[in-house]
Amino acid sequence: MTATVPAAPLKSNPMRSFAVPAQWRARIGYLALLAVLAYLVVLPMIRLQALAFENGAQGYQSQYGRFDIGETIRTTIALAIGSLVIAMVLGTLLAFAASRLPARMGFLKIVPILPIVMPAVANIVGWAFLLSPGPGYLNVLLRKLPWWSGTDSGPIDVYTVPWIIILTGFGLTSFVYLFVSAGMQNISSEHLEAAQVSGSSTIGVFFRVVLPLLRPSLIYGGGIALLLGLGQFTGPLLLGQNTGVNVLTTDMYRRVSESPSDFAAAAAAGSPLVILGIAVVLIQKLLLGNQNRFVTHGGKAFAPSGGRARWATMTLVVYALVALVIPLVGLIVVSLTPYWSGALSWSLFTLDNFRELFANTAVIESVVTSVVTSFGAVLICVPIGYIMANLLVRGRRFRVLSLTGDLITALPLGIPAVIFGVGFLLTYTEPPLILYGTRTVIVLVYVVLMLPFATRMQMTAMLSLGNAYTEASATSGASPMVTNLRIMLPLMRPAILSAVALMFILLTHEFAASLLVRASTTQVMGTLLYDMWQNGSYPQVAAMALLMTAVTTVGVGAAMVVGGRNVLSNL
Repeated sequence: MTATVPAAPLKSNPMRSFAVPAQWRARIGYLALLAVLAYLVVLPMIRLQALAFENGAQGYQSQYGRFDIGETIRTTIALAIGSLVIAMVLGTLLAFAASRLPARMGFLKIVPILPIVMPAVANIVGWAFLLSPGPGYLNVLLRKLPWWSGTDSGPIDVYTVPWIIILTGFGLTSFVYLFVSAGMQNISSEHLEAAQVSGSSTIGVFFRVVLPLLRPSLIYGGGIALLLGLGQFTGPLLLGQNTGVNVLTTDMYRRVSESPSDFAAAAAAGSPLVILGIAVVLIQKLLLGNQNRFVTHGGKAFAPSGGRARWATMTLVVYALVALVIPLVGLIVVSLTPYWSGALSWSLFTLDNFRELFANTAVIESVVTSVVTSFGAVLICVPIGYIMANLLVRGRRFRVLSLTGDLITALPLGIPAVIFGVGFLLTYTEPPLILYGTRTVIVLVYVVLMLPFATRMQMTAMLSLGNAYTEASATSGASPMVTNLRIMLPLMRPAILSAVALMFILLTHEFAASLLVRASTTQVMGTLLYDMWQNGSYPQVAAMALLMTAVTTVGVGAAMVVGGRNVLSNL
């Protein structure tokens, strides 16, 4: 007889019982990242609106009970629509001209993008030096013509609404060009060749073939340009402040810069822009639908005409002169003179302004702060953008998280930067995180502003690559981490470097949000230039604007060295 020994119960592995499935690890990771982004993007907006509705919506009563609010709203709408029309016409014309360039003139395709390299604040200041009614250099030349001789002022006044609209439209043209030229490259050359074989002229091809096929790009680019026009701050502030030209964004700045600050009224002033921005973002989502439909990798690219197309070359050259060269000349002339005057002579030219500029420790510190905060924000934005792009493109298992991430990353594109500046100023001047006046808060607001660019540009690259590479890697047994590091990142290198270049350009130019969160001891280049402008140190302003342009150019040059000469062309 043998005794039966009861089997000992199997011991469970405590590590195994707490193991989290891979799918849930990814879900928790995405959720944590979205929580951080929501804290940065959404919380300042919620706090602003809560403040505006306090005490019986006192903020709205204060802002919209003013006698001149109607004029402010009309000017805001006129600025948005007027600049949109100018940017759409010029951007579309330039994109079509760039597509018709002969092969040997292909380098001119970069011309419409170059004005982005020049800071908006420098561009506006340059035009002010040229078109100011008194000492503006172009006005001085125009007064030598018989029609305007004998007058001491005009004929052009750059401080008026029409000229603010025109200059804003010029500034937005490059953004429209980027969208339209991208759409132009997706047009098959067979359509254009068929139209030409049928006897259609170049103008006929443009209106009957190109424009209808560009409708999605025009709608998307137009929406973005409209939002940028509504949120314009630099031009109205620099040119309209002393002549009583107000828009909603400058009203916001005035409300928080006066003593005592009225954050509730500032929040109420920005509400129409926030609501419209959210509406445009949602409409775009509905119109675009499933973005995987836009996979184009391996498709036939747009073929240049190969013809002579002198009109195309002349169009791009004239645009370069007007948008880039002429305002630069204005800055250079003023920076080389001891004072801004319509009377010039060779004996006045001096380099003293640049010597004073480089001897000023505040200027050097502002350059360091601009570069450090810009690089810091870019280094944070690139991995966040990659993760969010991965969620949006391949996160079919996480539909709710994907939809939430899509909205959060798109919001900063629809809401003006000055509103985020006010929101960050309100949020980070109070516990638990008091960061006002530090580089940290500048980096955080820069991260929020660049989130759409970091995500969208990398998402576009992922969409164009499709799923073939990731599926082949998974079939070979590679983990998602290995696939991303060894397959996707090398393939996406041009797009990532283009995103880095664009973000660095935009951040070193950033002015609106920086003006709200800066302190007198923590200045970036744009805010220091504004202080000089306010103090009337115009030659120093011109020298500072050129320094800003030089810093940005060096950054873009470094990106081109690393990513190749086509970095800007890939924007």
